[in-house]
Amino acid sequence: MFDKNFRNEPVEIRGQIVKLGKNKLIKVEVDRLPTGTSIEIPVYVFNGKEPGPTVLIQAGLHGDEVNGVELVRRMLSRDYFKVNKGCVIIVPLLNVFGFLNLSRDLHGKDLNRSFPGSRSGSLASRIAYFHMQEIANNVDFGIDIHTGGAQRSNYPQIRYTPNCERSKKLAKVFNAPYNFPSRLIPKSFRKEASKHDVPIIVYEAGESLRISKTALKYGIEGVLNILEHFEIVPEREDKPTPVVSVELNQRKWIRAKIAGLFNIRVKNGEAVKKGQILGYITDTYGETVTSVKAPFDGYVFAVNNFPIINRGDALFHIGK
Repeated sequence: MFDKNFRNEPVEIRGQIVKLGKNKLIKVEVDRLPTGTSIEIPVYVFNGKEPGPTVLIQAGLHGDEVNGVELVRRMLSRDYFKVNKGCVIIVPLLNVFGFLNLSRDLHGKDLNRSFPGSRSGSLASRIAYFHMQEIANNVDFGIDIHTGGAQRSNYPQIRYTPNCERSKKLAKVFNAPYNFPSRLIPKSFRKEASKHDVPIIVYEAGESLRISKTALKYGIEGVLNILEHFEIVPEREDKPTPVVSVELNQRKWIRAKIAGLFNIRVKNGEAVKKGQILGYITDTYGETVTSVKAPFDGYVFAVNNFPIINRGDALFHIGK
């Protein structure tokens, strides 16, 4: 399923070379503010001495998804990347402008809808082009870390590419509480990488502009599971008992039938039964109450935490 004859070579990014057995932080200038201040994308390279796969770990593709940035920061600060075999390339924050502006986008453009990019296009297009040419095209597979969007919290989950056995295997090895196939979105990083035969799995956990201990816990464990599986880093002596990852084959968003105030009555990640009340929608003055029920036996793996909702808003994502 994976080529065991992995090569291990010096890594070159923007003219800087990282030899075998060496580590380096490379700061790639992508633009300047109107004040002249340089904006740089940090790229960490941990290049082992022995042959093994080259793995990309990235976060911050959407600027407001700070969980991934914190996840990678913790792993770096705890010195988890003691690479013996292969190479680990880490981009802890790709969308620096979005991060500074607490925004998903970059100058009004979604970076994750800008691939493959171009050398002379918009800033989003140029960053996408750099990312594909100098990083993504030089790895064997990758882990892309995301969170839910505004007000939506995802319970830790891995998404892999349908009909791609390698990405499905990576999802199994990562071993998040939930896993399922997810279609490739046009102009996304994962779709563009798939064109170059580079499988990417997406770890989704938490919500934008929030730090989640649960998201960090399962995310760090999952990344280490993959690195240890390929013998890139030594196996932990105190490895926790693995969770039983549930594969979801059917998924459905439950949407609000009326507008009002939304009250949740289940926990994110919880197993539910058909007909079970998941929450209530009430009018502002307490005159009406509408219950939101589970359409089938399954698991809640995403919730809308915003209390004021409109008709048609997504409330719960349920799978079985």
